[in-house]
Amino acid sequence: MKKWLGEYGMLLVLLFLCALFSLLTLKQQSATGSAAAARVAATVEKSASPSDAILVIGAAKKPSSTLAAMVKPQLEAKGLTNVSLLVGTPRDLKLLADSWSEDGAPAPKHLIISGDVESWTVLEGIRSSHPEITWTRPRERWQSDFLKGSNLVAIVDRIVVIAVIAIGMTLVILTGGIDLSVGSLIAFAAVLSTLLMKALGGLTAPSWSVWLGFLAATMACGGIGASGGFLVAQFRVAPFITTLAIMMMARGFAFLLTGGFSIYQVPDSLTWLGQGRTLGIPNTVILLMVLYTVAHLFMSQTRWGRYIYAVGGNEEAARLSGVPVKGVLIFVYLVAGLCAGFGGCIQASQLGSGAPNLGMMFELYVIAAVVVGGTSLSGGTGKIMGTLIGAFIISVIQNGMNLLGFDSYLQQVVLGAVILVAVLLDKLRQGGTGIRWLRA
Repeated sequence: MKKWLGEYGMLLVLLFLCALFSLLTLKQQSATGSAAAARVAATVEKSASPSDAILVIGAAKKPSSTLAAMVKPQLEAKGLTNVSLLVGTPRDLKLLADSWSEDGAPAPKHLIISGDVESWTVLEGIRSSHPEITWTRPRERWQSDFLKGSNLVAIVDRIVVIAVIAIGMTLVILTGGIDLSVGSLIAFAAVLSTLLMKALGGLTAPSWSVWLGFLAATMACGGIGASGGFLVAQFRVAPFITTLAIMMMARGFAFLLTGGFSIYQVPDSLTWLGQGRTLGIPNTVILLMVLYTVAHLFMSQTRWGRYIYAVGGNEEAARLSGVPVKGVLIFVYLVAGLCAGFGGCIQASQLGSGAPNLGMMFELYVIAAVVVGGTSLSGGTGKIMGTLIGAFIISVIQNGMNLLGFDSYLQQVVLGAVILVAVLLDKLRQGGTGIRWLRA
């Protein structure tokens, strides 16, 4: 049982959090989609004559606007030709309603509203001044905001950069090290890649300039990471100090290269990786699946994967066993740099620009994802797939609290508590220290 919980405990936590937020965000909502539009049209057809004026209302940039646009042609297909569509704001509806009273314009006989429109206060005035209007709304149903497709995609989009960087951070922490520079390397990579695209033509640059920029920025960050690993391995400089210095320098270079301004002169093809889809699946989802599959196979099936665990478990024993300890240390910081650089390219693709202030505090979220995923800060214990689960746990908690309207400062408190609990569980799992203390 203990081994089973150790293997799948974090997965159970993730499933529990998903179930919890699904229940907490469950509420009655107006139905949407073509089926709901057809039901609304059928309801109106029963009480309306072909010449009746019908007004369909939707809120601008909200789900109700899509439903309203679907309802109008459904009504016209049923022979109801006097149909008007208003997609806008409460002010737009107020101006239209005023014209019914002041300018003598005829009020509609049927008014169709749904979802976010129902909260508009202007509707109360219309009800009192025009009691003859027949109101129709889609049938309500129980639906969880958390389980909406758009929200699930948002969870992945929010975590993709952190999850990619967490691959490299997992390797570093498995050797007993730490890398604080990854957040700054995100900004450095985003700036370097977009500057290269700008130099190659900017808005009119060819599509290959995007991939050249990504490659150059990723390799540059990999070189920076390897340099830090060399200092750690050759001169025994503490990883905390080494990566802290690199963090400051990388952020400074990002601001020096741009003068503190964002870079928007980039080709449209930049957004393909971060915002595009392949066969209907977001590219970021495909990317995560590929990267984590490769990383898992590397750590579980290759000699160097075993070397990394050996160095983290007992560096001296690994050295005596013939493991190239210095090479392993340089390698893991190289991978961490490559992952951070590629993560910066992904974020530039998601935003469609490069900015020197990207990646602020990301190093802390990345470390949190690795620790919550079960990797021991002491090194030698942890799994790549556990890191992915940890990253999703962090994202699900943040997303769920946003949906529930939690204050941003309270979210920081909760996330901090989650990290502390994860570290405490790691200590208990290692030696049962806390249990012995309680017995004493």
